Amino acid sequence: MQRRDFMRGFVGAGAMALAPRVVRANEQAERATRAMPSPKIKDISVIECEPDGVRLTVVKITTDQDGLYGYGCATFTQRADLVKPAVEKYLKPFLLGKTTDRIEDIWQSCYDSSYWKNGPVLNNAISGVDQALWDIKGRQAGMPVYQLAGGKCREAADTYAHASGAEFEDVVESARKNMAQGFRNIRVQVGLPGMAGYGSQHREAGRPKALHDKPLFDREEQVRRGLKLLEICRRELGDEVELLHDMHERLTPNEAVQFCKEAEQYRMFFLEDPLSPEDLGYFRQIRENCATPIAMGELFNSPHEWQPLIVNQLIDYIRVHVSQAGGFSPARKIAILAEQFGVRTAWHGPGDVSPVGHMANVTLDLVSYNFGIQEYTPFNEQTQAIFQGCPVWRDGYLWASEKPGWGIEVDEKEAAKAPFKPSQLNGGWGEIRLRDGTVIKQ
Repeated sequence: MQRRDFMRGFVGAGAMALAPRVVRANEQAERATRAMPSPKIKDISVIECEPDGVRLTVVKITTDQDGLYGYGCATFTQRADLVKPAVEKYLKPFLLGKTTDRIEDIWQSCYDSSYWKNGPVLNNAISGVDQALWDIKGRQAGMPVYQLAGGKCREAADTYAHASGAEFEDVVESARKNMAQGFRNIRVQVGLPGMAGYGSQHREAGRPKALHDKPLFDREEQVRRGLKLLEICRRELGDEVELLHDMHERLTPNEAVQFCKEAEQYRMFFLEDPLSPEDLGYFRQIRENCATPIAMGELFNSPHEWQPLIVNQLIDYIRVHVSQAGGFSPARKIAILAEQFGVRTAWHGPGDVSPVGHMANVTLDLVSYNFGIQEYTPFNEQTQAIFQGCPVWRDGYLWASEKPGWGIEVDEKEAAKAPFKPSQLNGGWGEIRLRDGTVIKQ
């Protein structure tokens, strides 16, 4: 008892001796914080460009501290002209003068300010702001954003390539070229003769008769050629390569269920978007009828769309377009929710995502334990001239920048050389119709 009392007194005395030093250190930290006020938002601008015919939108936030700014992806190609006024006329007046250190608070207040929520224009506008604030935070800290989000779970993100062609042999040849470059995962798409399939070219000859002259689609032919393609690719490319296929929501729900059942024998990595967001209830039928892995979410804007699929374990991969969901902050929450239910991530990564958006994607890939795979689209020369510091692809993997923030600088003079061009559809998605003239979802 005497020794225990002695030790207790010794420890207590040491703690008392240490206490003044701790207090002094805390006071010094508080004084340093007071001497360095948080940056405030001084200006918000929108950079629009169209390198190689793809409309990209990026938000730039400038702070009241010299040389401190950040970029965020707000690309909504199909309604690109609407994002800029959403940012400059609505979010900018709301945010000027706010401190940049309250990213979550700014996201929530922007989300609530329009009253009606979860629209793609608003979400992309908020995404631009949100990602720009994360960029600023990383530049302040002198760290890449992945460090601020908890650090790496892996060194780089495994990717998949797109192989397509008008005929089966063209797809196989395209896939082999991708495999020779280092890809281990290939999305395969084949055209429909004389018709508008998805993700591939098609032969102009052989168009079936129709009651209109618009682009034509035939669901039954899509099912036949899609399954035949998977059979040929598995046979010709072997078992080592992982096969993916995008159904692009064009089949009826029952046709989609049947296609997923038939595709099970080809041991897919995943089938993408078998159903439209309006038909989510049919995912339970797919799950109950086969073990084909399913990826879904490219068109999602609202938590009411992805939450039930994740919580009920009706999909295997969530592949939301990050800016459509509102940016890095909500996408991080999606990944964390998905991890609890065994669902992996496969963020949408087409050409109409800016390099800033791709860097946000690969950052999520690195920090999420439940990462699945990353869609990859190479950056053309004009895009790389505008966005300096694009994510690097090597040996099948996508690598994040080690520079502070997103590690990307935008050359606004180069961006001005590639302005939005007027077009018939103004960037919109073209109409495709069945033989009788019915427009289809896609």
